[in-house]
Amino acid sequence: MVSLFKKYFFYLVRWQLSTPILAVCIVWFATFGTTWCTVIANLIGGLIFFWIDRWIFRNTSLLGELWEVRSNQKCYDCQKQCERVYRLVKFGKYDRMGDKSPQFRCHDCSRTKYGKMFRGNDIGGGGEVGAAARN
Repeated sequence: MVSLFKKYFFYLVRWQLSTPILAVCIVWFATFGTTWCTVIANLIGGLIFFWIDRWIFRNTSLLGELWEVRSNQKCYDCQKQCERVYRLVKFGKYDRMGDKSPQFRCHDCSRTKYGKMFRGNDIGGGGEVGAAARN
């Protein structure tokens, strides 16, 4: 939840930064009329802020955790066929981006494994381990 607020905060800051840039464009291109001036300002804003938005929403350090989710596979630990399985790809210094044989786990096994790896015990009730991958 904290990572979502962090992304939202960066997005709001980015949104505020777009205001002066668009205002300057509107002043510079005022002779084109309101509609064309707005179109040009939005095109310039899109050219600039596409890259910033991409960074905000794809940067794993903002997400905190990067999960891969697959459908209709067996859990590595319990061997149950599951509608959805998860694997933690990146978290802090933990990085399994190039893993040649990834291990996908069901929701319960993912929570247990995550708890043992990063908290030293099972994760208490509430929350889903794979929630970051779906948001």
